[in-house]
Amino acid sequence: MFTGIVESFGTIEKITHEGSNVHFDLSSALSPELKIDQSLSHDGVCLTVVAVNPQQYRVTAIHETIQKTNLSGWEVGKKVNLERCMPASGRFDGHIVQGHVDQTGVVKKISDENGSWLFDLEFDDATGNVTVEKGSITINGTSLTCFNSGPGKFSVAIIPYTFEFTNFHQLQVGDLVNLEFDIVGKYIARMIKGY
Repeated sequence: MFTGIVESFGTIEKITHEGSNVHFDLSSALSPELKIDQSLSHDGVCLTVVAVNPQQYRVTAIHETIQKTNLSGWEVGKKVNLERCMPASGRFDGHIVQGHVDQTGVVKKISDENGSWLFDLEFDDATGNVTVEKGSITINGTSLTCFNSGPGKFSVAIIPYTFEFTNFHQLQVGDLVNLEFDIVGKYIARMIKGY
């Protein structure tokens, strides 16, 4: 389980295809602290560390993960947001995040608000996912608050710290981002629908 509070960046150093799997080798300041079999959120996608050395580590994504996230567009040199699992004695600084991406969304507009940035996003609401005004959303592993919430669309405001220390500063209009909707909202929506 994660909280959506990004700890560090990982930089993709190498991408290797093996059958339907894709191995990503990344460098990060967290590399010396990682262990094999550890879960680590990469832009909101929970991936397992399968190899590690003091400078780099490797994770593997299966076909299902590649299809449902923006990992298919990852390239060498890309910076991704990293978060280790929350320890049992940790604090919930963000919200409950599973690292299970529900779907991708598209950045439709980025507005410089003279001290912060406004990101307008859209997603396919045929999946049944919804946002709630002032509710939680995870974008590329970052816990944020929705507003301007409507069918298939919402906005988030990004403060300078978040802009600098997550990969929001790399995003451009048209980019795909990983979305994980609030777990409480997902359960309530399913109870209302009766499944």
